[in-house]
Amino acid sequence: MNIVSILLWGFVGTITLTSVMAASHGFGLTRMSMPYLLGTMLTSSRDRAMIVGFLFHLANGWMFAAIYALAFEAWGQATWWQGAGIGLVHSLFVVLVGMNVLPAMHPRMASEQHGPSPTRQLQPPGFLALNYGRRTPAVTVFAHLVYGAILGSFYQLVS
Repeated sequence: MNIVSILLWGFVGTITLTSVMAASHGFGLTRMSMPYLLGTMLTSSRDRAMIVGFLFHLANGWMFAAIYALAFEAWGQATWWQGAGIGLVHSLFVVLVGMNVLPAMHPRMASEQHGPSPTRQLQPPGFLALNYGRRTPAVTVFAHLVYGAILGSFYQLVS
């Protein structure tokens, strides 16, 4: 695996993915903010949650870039469409599985079975994260397609 390529393009891909999600949030296409959701898992300070969550999301982006790189190396090539294909699978996992298990892992999030409490005040994502807006699944899929396409386009295989 090409570590430099993973670090560089994983960073660019994650920044782009996060920017697409933030713009979608700003334009009212979704109410979901992954940096905020991740940050509130790690800190009770709502003010610090965004920066902590962003750093956690960046670390996750690098980890996933390494997984994408493993696939590219196994295939012996990296193309934008292969990256986008992995991004599609990645995004479907996020909205179908990741969002459903998030309330069980998140100390400050209510669940579908147990409503809010003084500690658990964040709304659960619900199926396909639809509690955060009906466009949330589409925005999430699109952002991950872009992330994967960036990795596939620019990742340099180890010779």
